[in-house]
Amino acid sequence: MADQFQGAVVPVRDSKAPHGPTLCFDTAAWTRFIGELKAGHHRP
Repeated sequence: MADQFQGAVVPVRDSKAPHGPTLCFDTAAWTRFIGELKAGHHRP
């Protein structure tokens, strides 16, 4: 996650391109996304 943001937004960027663009998600959407991944609902 990008480290210059705080608050109700979760910024995410490619760690291989630290100066690249940032995608921003609200905290509720990010929490749901992580929960779905942990539950195994998004398998390739």
